[in-house]
Amino acid sequence: MAVHWLNPLFRIGYKRSLEQEDLYNVLPEFRSKTLGLTLQSYWDEECLKSAKELKKPSFCKAVIRCYWKSYSLLGIFTFIEEATMIVQPVLLGYLLRYFETYDPNDYHGLELACYYALGMSLSLLLLAVMHHILFFNIQKAGMKIRVAMCNMIFRKALCLSNSARGKTTTGQIVNLLSNDVSKFDDLTMFLHYLWVGPIQVAVVVALLWGEIGPSCLVGIALLIFLMPLQTQFGRMFSVYRSRTAVLTDHRIRTMNEVVTGMRIIKMYAWEKPFAALVSEYRTEEIVNLMKSSMLRAANMATYFSASKIIVLFTFAVYVMLGNTITASRVFVTVSLYGAIRLTVTHFFPSALEKLFESLVSIERIQTFLNLEELPKNTNVFCQPKDASVIIQELVCYWDKVSKTSCSLVSATIPTETAVLPPFPQSSLLSAILGELPLDKGVVKVKGQLTYACQQPWVFPGTIRDNILFGKELDPAKYEKVLRACALKRLLPDGDLTLIGDRGATLSGGQKARVNLARAVYQDADIYLLDDPLSAVDGEVGRHLFEKCICGILKDKPRILVTHQLQYLKVADQILVLKEVCRPLLPCPITEQSTRHFCSCMAEHTQTAVEEGRSQGTISTDMYYKYLRAGANIFGLVVLFVVNIVAQVTHAFCIPSLEVNAKHVFSGLTAATVLFGLVRAMLFFYVLVKSTETLHKRMFDTILRAPVHFFDVNPIGRVLNRFSKDIGQMDVLLPITFVDACQVLLLTIGVIVVSAMVVPWILILVVPLLIIFLFLRRYFLQTSRDIKRLEGTTRSPVFSHLSSSLHGLWTIRAFRAEQRFQNVFDAHQDLHSVTWYLFLTSSRWFALRLDLLCAVFVIILIYAYLGAGDVGLALSYAITLMGMFQWGVRQSAEVENLMTSVERVMEYTELESEAPWETEKRPPLDWPSQGLVTFDGVNFSYSADGPVVLRNMNAAFLPREKVGVVGRTGAGKSSLVSALFRLAEPQGKIYVDGILTSELGLHDLRQKMSIIPQDPVLFTDTMRKNLDPFNQHSDEELWNSLQEVHLKSVVEELPAKMETLLAESGSNFSVGQRQLVCLARAILRKNRILIIDEATAHVDPRTDELIQRTIREKFRDCTVLTIAHRLNTIIDSDRIMVLDAGEIQAYDAPYTLLQDPEGIFYKMVQQTGQQEAEDLLASAKQVSTLHLKTPNKSQPSSKYGSTTNVNLVIHETPM
Repeated sequence: MAVHWLNPLFRIGYKRSLEQEDLYNVLPEFRSKTLGLTLQSYWDEECLKSAKELKKPSFCKAVIRCYWKSYSLLGIFTFIEEATMIVQPVLLGYLLRYFETYDPNDYHGLELACYYALGMSLSLLLLAVMHHILFFNIQKAGMKIRVAMCNMIFRKALCLSNSARGKTTTGQIVNLLSNDVSKFDDLTMFLHYLWVGPIQVAVVVALLWGEIGPSCLVGIALLIFLMPLQTQFGRMFSVYRSRTAVLTDHRIRTMNEVVTGMRIIKMYAWEKPFAALVSEYRTEEIVNLMKSSMLRAANMATYFSASKIIVLFTFAVYVMLGNTITASRVFVTVSLYGAIRLTVTHFFPSALEKLFESLVSIERIQTFLNLEELPKNTNVFCQPKDASVIIQELVCYWDKVSKTSCSLVSATIPTETAVLPPFPQSSLLSAILGELPLDKGVVKVKGQLTYACQQPWVFPGTIRDNILFGKELDPAKYEKVLRACALKRLLPDGDLTLIGDRGATLSGGQKARVNLARAVYQDADIYLLDDPLSAVDGEVGRHLFEKCICGILKDKPRILVTHQLQYLKVADQILVLKEVCRPLLPCPITEQSTRHFCSCMAEHTQTAVEEGRSQGTISTDMYYKYLRAGANIFGLVVLFVVNIVAQVTHAFCIPSLEVNAKHVFSGLTAATVLFGLVRAMLFFYVLVKSTETLHKRMFDTILRAPVHFFDVNPIGRVLNRFSKDIGQMDVLLPITFVDACQVLLLTIGVIVVSAMVVPWILILVVPLLIIFLFLRRYFLQTSRDIKRLEGTTRSPVFSHLSSSLHGLWTIRAFRAEQRFQNVFDAHQDLHSVTWYLFLTSSRWFALRLDLLCAVFVIILIYAYLGAGDVGLALSYAITLMGMFQWGVRQSAEVENLMTSVERVMEYTELESEAPWETEKRPPLDWPSQGLVTFDGVNFSYSADGPVVLRNMNAAFLPREKVGVVGRTGAGKSSLVSALFRLAEPQGKIYVDGILTSELGLHDLRQKMSIIPQDPVLFTDTMRKNLDPFNQHSDEELWNSLQEVHLKSVVEELPAKMETLLAESGSNFSVGQRQLVCLARAILRKNRILIIDEATAHVDPRTDELIQRTIREKFRDCTVLTIAHRLNTIIDSDRIMVLDAGEIQAYDAPYTLLQDPEGIFYKMVQQTGQQEAEDLLASAKQVSTLHLKTPNKSQPSSKYGSTTNVNLVIHETPM
């Protein structure tokens, strides 16, 4: 009962900071899996029942059926507690009457007085114990509901169909898990007061009638008036909550996209339009939040002054009816009103507010749970030799409205099949996986499938975890897979290297190989490989094809989507897909057919970092920064003065009535109402403005953080601050902060007034205060650490959700949903441990405070005083008992909630990259030539990271076309990163003679265009994705789409250019997203263009069209291209060969091909004999053309030359 089992933890916490290892195991009753499955069974039952009755299922009914029995029992104890609170004023009245008619010879009266005193003592002790047992169990009930709902939401997210995914976003699901479900923690605390409150009022009316007669009806009328007023407030809270929730969804969704695509946003210099978008959502959110905060202020002001108004009107009528005020009547009446004041002005309205807010949350969760699910996998298990995929008369649609279709007459795929694109090859695999719903026809899969997706997916953890994917480690098999997938000696820590969220610490090629190794390690019957070779260079691609696809998988049916025709000669069957997905007849493959391709993988790796947390107390400076974020010094002084005045008027109301200073009492009551309202509104205004300011600062700091920060910090860690921490600062912290300050001032007022009347009360109050402060300090040493751990254990929940949604197809293809659900449950169980410890530690503290207060009041009861003094002392002592411990607890809760401010403040002080603008601004037409010069450049991604470019000296001349090739780790992507200053290079980089390090980042980045390796689209209209600054006309936008052969695709969309794209542009293929990025580059019309492996995911025909577009549209530009297909850079003016961050060769392609020992020569030979001959012929043709054109024969070695040539950078990783 006294939670003594926490004492060892408090001793540890007092001596040192708590660590995760100090936590206990989760109790069985709080296990996420158990709670989730229980609630899920009631929801399934509700769905079945509703389906039979042809009506919409109600999630609210499912929750009620699941928890009503246990929660109803808590209602009985709530009633007993409130009944005990009413008994106290009655006993106080009897005791006061004894002192008013005091007779030393009345032994019978003395005996009764002792019984009354004993009754009060017992009721105080009973309340001190019962209240905490009751509220602890109520909080446990809320916690169970929240945990169960989180489990169900994640379980549902794993089952969503692709059409349902288009109706929700990661941001919305994060918001459901962080803010919506937390409403039930609050709801359970107050819900019973909806029925206990009216009963309590009725009983008090009866008692007051017996005490002061009909006069009590005035006070009761005022109380009754407050109830419908609070009901109306509750409805208004519901409206504002609905609006705020939608805006929060949009804001968190946008934040998720910003953090995910930060590298691209920085390269495009798009920080400002995204800042404006988030600011727009946040401003609307704050408007609604401010309105609801003003309602809360009115609620709190009502709570603060209602008792005074009621007492004023009650005794005004009482005196007008000819009655005389006595001490016993005043204090019994005040105490009885006090017994129900908290219920009527706080608990009852809070119950209404939380009920309406929870109904909104339930409706949002119900809408999510009713989204369409993917049909269950119906694959037929069979012997491996019988494994096959049979497709008959297949017609399927991604979007039936826009008729985005994939139709296939028939095909049987028994062994190795190569699928040639252009666009719908991934759609075919999606149909086989069951991700693409069938409109007509049949897809029969016999055997267990496994899948390697086109865009490699990895999750936070070690490389070994990603490859094993839940399988037991078989050392021999594992070693074989590592060798086949070219993963030996990959990273410094080998396969135990920790990788960040979405593999941010790995390059594209490394992720592709880990992705392939995961599929290969599985014991599957059929392997679906969606273009796994496009992200690796020719040598690694050949290794993967020979040792892996045709090596350890040689006896398995494989469906390989590829653009690399040189590998098709070994296929048993070839499926050639047109844009409507109709197959051509299987055809033989000759050497003449095998053309193209090379590949890419970045050169550096970084290690994910652990989330840090602060140590020690929340500093006074942190409180000052928090308040200063919402108001200037003058505003804070005004707030302080208003607080003091409001408290002084409140404190002297009752004493003035007791001395019959009725006019003074009336004036003080009016002042209490006025200043109480002003104080609450001003306080809430300042605190909401603080949150608004800190959110803006944090977001601005995030936008200015270097790319390295996003590489080593998981998305969930950042989203946790923008969702849960900001959510607590928006709602919980202002309420708790205002309440703590209000109660603190009330307590001081009570002590001052009591001491003025009964000075010796300080003898008890002072030591009590000292004990309280010691207990508070002792408690906070541990509680603060628990709260910080609660914050850090919450982040993995969001990271796991974000990562799982990103890799949903892979998870479902591997049938790993349950395993990922188990991981989510483990993360949630760890968070539940910290939350449960937080609840129990709070009760540990509160119970001891209440018991001390009870002892304090009992001592006063048995002391002998005059009747008036006894009334004031006991009345205030009882008030002080609840208020004192509540104030100490609320101050501790404020400090715990301030950890959210601390975590947000931490992200307002991150390291910043260089300024966006500087005093030195380039000319408006800069760069007019496109000359790029590297002079002694060394480059590293972080201060303590390895140097990935060493002493680079090179010039890319105006209009020159340069290919850059090299093995893995050569420094190809780093060259582009250095040019864009994603980290600050050492040495000098000039563009048209201007030193780039002297320019602002936006001035530099806006003057260069890039088509990135990983194309990023955002949840907005197609127009906004092309032109976020609204700088171009409709004609220019349509022309750019026509140039990249996407005009017809966009014209078929429901709203054409105004069509809202799905999250991350998922309603477009990877290749189409690359084309959108190319259209962006065409619109920008810059003199320098970087193409970072932009055509890896498009077919050769489309690649040829893109290359033609680039040659035509960027004829007068310096073009830097990173590509895997050697045919796309073989016509370059020069090719730069990098190795280990240094230039190994830099010359014309034909010249490089004359060196059999050179890296470039070997790369060409690895493409196959016919392909190598074709590339050599192309290089020779280009060389001949250059000889005929003097100004393009050989670029000058002088960096200042203005020779007219194009510039291309080509990347190929190992």
